[in-house]
Amino acid sequence: MSDLDSDVRATAAGAIETTAPASTAVPAATGRMVAAPRARRRTAEALYFALRNRKVVGGLVVVLAFGVLGLIAPLLSDHSPNEYVGPAAAPPSGEYWLGTTTFGQDVFLQFAHGIRATFVAGVLGGGIAALVGMTIGFVAGYRGGLVDEALNMLTNVVLVLPALAVLILLHSYIGIGTVVEQAIFIGLFSWPWVARAIRAQTFSLRSREFVDLARLSGLRSSTIIRREIAPNMSSYLVMTFILLFGGAVLFAATLDFIGLGPTESVSLGLMMNNAVHWSALHLGLWWWFVPPGLAITAIVGSLYLMNVGLDEVFNPKLREM
Repeated sequence: MSDLDSDVRATAAGAIETTAPASTAVPAATGRMVAAPRARRRTAEALYFALRNRKVVGGLVVVLAFGVLGLIAPLLSDHSPNEYVGPAAAPPSGEYWLGTTTFGQDVFLQFAHGIRATFVAGVLGGGIAALVGMTIGFVAGYRGGLVDEALNMLTNVVLVLPALAVLILLHSYIGIGTVVEQAIFIGLFSWPWVARAIRAQTFSLRSREFVDLARLSGLRSSTIIRREIAPNMSSYLVMTFILLFGGAVLFAATLDFIGLGPTESVSLGLMMNNAVHWSALHLGLWWWFVPPGLAITAIVGSLYLMNVGLDEVFNPKLREM
């Protein structure tokens, strides 16, 4: 996950919109009236080039395809994913699309439920990390002083905590029984680098003239951050969430694979864990461990591809005409 973070953070840095202020050098109400059409034009322009970028479209199609499969496929079966429904170790066929496990469980049904769990962990874990990291980064960067020092200290403490060791302790004492609990844990340990990046960019933006004018107009700090600073970083914020989504998927799959994830549900990582535990590789049951591995690779790879494409969309120097 660290390699993916460093690669995409480097590409995302060029996408931050720091040239166009969110409001103009006029009173706040008039500035917002002028800024609204400008923001809509920027959004429409970004959407126009995004829909013509092969990397963005290709990655989005793959992610949406897996998302639809995970949402719809489990609804088409009356069986639970762990129910014994067929012959043991049956290869893929018209009745069992991805064969069965050594216990006669439908691998395709487990695969569909695993994709659903993967998306829940990715969206919820990435969303929590984005919310916490962006909030701390904006507040620390805008307020400065003692507030910045305190939040920066908190960020550094969480950054150096060994997440895996903490999870082992939590798993031993309280247990992690659901995907939601796992996603919350992932989100609470994935935000520090986001906070540091947002803080650095907010430091740069808070001294701009349009922020000074908003401050002189009497707007509250939270309003200034929401209306003046955040819109100028919108492209970076979008790419940050996509990166956190992919990182949460990888983190969840890793925890499930090593046996530290929830055991009350089915996930792609847990499928691979069970396949290894019951010697699927030695028995030649490739349909048990290959699909979940390919799905994780395809989802994370597509999200990475989308980030590269969005960098080309938001950065005019890299934009494909």
